[in-house]
Amino acid sequence: MNDKQPANPTLAAHANGGVPLEELVSKLVDTYDANDRMSHLDAEFLPNRQRTIEIIELTRRLMFPGFFDNTRLTSEIIPYHVGDLLIQLRALLNDQIRQAIRYDENLIGDDAKKDCDGETCDEKAARLTAEFLKRLPDVRHLLATDIQAAFDGDPAARSTDETIFCYPGIDATFIHRVAHELFMLGIPLLPRIMSEYAHNETGIDIHPGATIDESFFIDHGTGVVIGETCTIGKHVKVYQGVTLGALSTKGGQAWRGCKRHPTIEDNVTIYGGAIILGDIIIGSNTTIGGSVFLTQAIPANHTVSMKPQELEIRERRRKGKKSKESVQELDFQI
Repeated sequence: MNDKQPANPTLAAHANGGVPLEELVSKLVDTYDANDRMSHLDAEFLPNRQRTIEIIELTRRLMFPGFFDNTRLTSEIIPYHVGDLLIQLRALLNDQIRQAIRYDENLIGDDAKKDCDGETCDEKAARLTAEFLKRLPDVRHLLATDIQAAFDGDPAARSTDETIFCYPGIDATFIHRVAHELFMLGIPLLPRIMSEYAHNETGIDIHPGATIDESFFIDHGTGVVIGETCTIGKHVKVYQGVTLGALSTKGGQAWRGCKRHPTIEDNVTIYGGAIILGDIIIGSNTTIGGSVFLTQAIPANHTVSMKPQELEIRERRRKGKKSKESVQELDFQI
């Protein structure tokens, strides 16, 4: 018996009872031509998702030295370590920013913009890369306040180290702060790749356009949504399942650039499942209770909560002989 596979892929397909390989290739390629929204062929410029994630991880090591490195770091070698990371980050970021700029210009199709507003695209990419890198110390300051807020706000936390290693809210906030800096520099696509990576990893969806001040803490985190034009003040605490969204997206692209998400002022706590929609202001020192659905502004120093539903508790009747006065309740199991 000959155990060798047929050399011809068409024969191999027939031998396995499948579609001939050439036919399958042809049909699949035809779909590329029919719907170019899902393909990006013959493109000279396109950002790379995996390289963008590498930018996040290099920046993470710069923000949290010693936490995510494979070797032990000491005070003596840290300057060399930081210098090496910055060199790697600058090269990778410069390339991806350049790709994103050129991609965006090709997407717009405006020949007047091909010169990158008076400078070459390479020059613009280098300038934006340098501007981002200069902001890293300020980003690290903000992250330090977030980490302290997480520790102060959760009695289950044993140390700030635990919040860095284990808390999805810290991870999502870190990535957001990096993505937001790129967003504010006007760099296309890369911030969204970063925010959706965080969303996939943590279940927390923060648009890179959202402006978030210091000492921000997302506890538990799963299901949190924070929209593009949301503004959040200092010392704000948000629990799982909170949505800071827009009232309606029926207008679609007509709403682009408009303020359509809430403004949350300082020292606000928003409990799990609360939904706050629209361009409204939640005043400072306010507490929003769980499962609240809110579309109106709330003044400072208020508490908003749902009226408690009526809870009915009944003793389960014992099984036994039925009588006219007593009907056995059903015992459901799911």
